[in-house]
Amino acid sequence: MVLSVPVLTDLLQVGRRRALHLEMRDEYEHTDRYVAWLEDRRVDRTAVDSEWFTIMESLRSHGADLRRMRIVSEPWSTYIRYEYDVTPGILAAGERVRWLPRDRASDLRLPGNDFWIVDDQLLFNITGGDGQWVGTQANDDPGVLAFCLEAFEAAWARGIDHAGFKVQ
Repeated sequence: MVLSVPVLTDLLQVGRRRALHLEMRDEYEHTDRYVAWLEDRRVDRTAVDSEWFTIMESLRSHGADLRRMRIVSEPWSTYIRYEYDVTPGILAAGERVRWLPRDRASDLRLPGNDFWIVDDQLLFNITGGDGQWVGTQANDDPGVLAFCLEAFEAAWARGIDHAGFKVQ
């Protein structure tokens, strides 16, 4: 099943006020960069981090609220260790990142999928059970947007800033 666009990068480039990202999976697609990290090969992330920095540039220039919230199981999966290791590039692009151990999120109302909110555009990230990216699913229901904003803010309030969160 392939889902329709809007493309996230397009939304990020026209956003002005905010880009909020909630990640709740312990496993994502195994990209070449991830495989190289697994094999302990040195990977030059300059191009990848630079590309993300460029994508986020428009939002940064408008003083947008850029936050990424990761809800993770402990002990961490190997993939989450990888995400932790590459987070400095995300921080350099202007995002703030917080982590929330899953056992501290049990009483939060959370949606069934990861999502991005860019200004008032809600975009769910759909992945298969194997972590492979399937596509995106836009949702323009104001009630669903409000629910996702509430979920993000509740998780963010409990989250631990990246600088203070240590690998388990």
